[in-house]
Amino acid sequence: MAIDWPAVHAEALEILCAYLRFDTRNPPGNEAPAARYLGGLLEEAGIETEYVEIRPGREALVARIRGDGSKRGLMLGNHTDVVPVEAEFWTHPPFDGVVEDGKVYGRGAVDMKGCGVMQLVTMLLVQREVLEGGQRLKRDLVFCAVPDEENGSHLGMKWLCEGRPDLVDVEYALNEGAAGRVMDGRPVFSVATNEKFASRLNLTAIGTPGHGSLVHDDNSMMRLARALVRLDEWQRELIPTPDPMAYLGRLAAVGLLPDVDGGGLEAFLQDRRGMMPLFMNTMNVTVVNAGVRANVLPAKSTAVLDCRLLPGQSPHAWKAAVEAIVGEFGVTVEFNQEPLENPPVPWDTELFHAIESSVHASMEDAVVTPTMTMGATDSRFLRARGVIAYGFIPALFSPEEARTFHGNDEFLTVENLNLGCELMYDVVTRMCL
Repeated sequence: MAIDWPAVHAEALEILCAYLRFDTRNPPGNEAPAARYLGGLLEEAGIETEYVEIRPGREALVARIRGDGSKRGLMLGNHTDVVPVEAEFWTHPPFDGVVEDGKVYGRGAVDMKGCGVMQLVTMLLVQREVLEGGQRLKRDLVFCAVPDEENGSHLGMKWLCEGRPDLVDVEYALNEGAAGRVMDGRPVFSVATNEKFASRLNLTAIGTPGHGSLVHDDNSMMRLARALVRLDEWQRELIPTPDPMAYLGRLAAVGLLPDVDGGGLEAFLQDRRGMMPLFMNTMNVTVVNAGVRANVLPAKSTAVLDCRLLPGQSPHAWKAAVEAIVGEFGVTVEFNQEPLENPPVPWDTELFHAIESSVHASMEDAVVTPTMTMGATDSRFLRARGVIAYGFIPALFSPEEARTFHGNDEFLTVENLNLGCELMYDVVTRMCL
């Protein structure tokens, strides 16, 4: 029997609106009620569920539809927490789940409760349409909704990988990290086959404290400031890596971008500075601390550098390069936390080809291309365990929609929610049947 997609779309919208009404701002998180809501829907459908309490109020939900074991599992991964909001700048209350003019407003609509609902609806459809229709999956299908992604995942996917590795023992995973958009009238779906990794550094300058009314030549803040200016002037090289170059190549092949395979990457990026992080290690000063009183020179001044390195780059070599620049100012450099490097992930795989087939079955002229996520996602912990994890939100985000990631008036269009449910289900059935 054919799926009644209008009914599924209505169900998905109802679930998303209710899900958005759970205030899961992190900090503090308090994701357990949201996890219980999602889990309740799966339990009602007869799907095996487990709640993992990591800390009071912080729960992960892992649901599983078991296959016959002939293939290893596929995970649909998402996170239940969201970033904080400044509600006074929102047109609609951020936790009301309001639908207006074909848009679902709420913190988490695009990052990433909307995608979580696409995945959850897929689980429900597999249970109803496949299992209850007498078929069995070839692999386990796992729905994994975790807390704390927006705050480093120490109480989320990282914890699961270390504390309950049995729950994440899969071959493939789909998570956030890339999505689709329309370029010159043509749908382009990006699949994040890798991502940059964070290598945050602490900079420290020690000086001689003294009274603010006197003349001093050993002010820790001034030495730190000079070091930061020098870092800001650092001209870093462009580094072509396989995933972004494949992205450029596939779009050039259909005339959506100029061909840069033979050179000219620097000139190409001059007018496309938003793409530069795909081809260079980035560094930004995000935290500066110094001083105790207005009339006292600080004995110590510190800064945090949020550095994002390309796959294959050595964090220790990067740290040494920073030390070489700031050393003359008496500034020391330490890792803020031990970096987790990303291993290479292939894209000539069953999952990538399933995504291509699903997208092309829906939109013949669409382009599907590998890419790299500029930020960090939970996929990094799975990849470190050998899981082939891709970032793929099956939606065509408009520029306006994409700008609401972590922004005011975050929204997901109903059209994208509908498209995402259909594409996600198609990808999963291609992988599991």
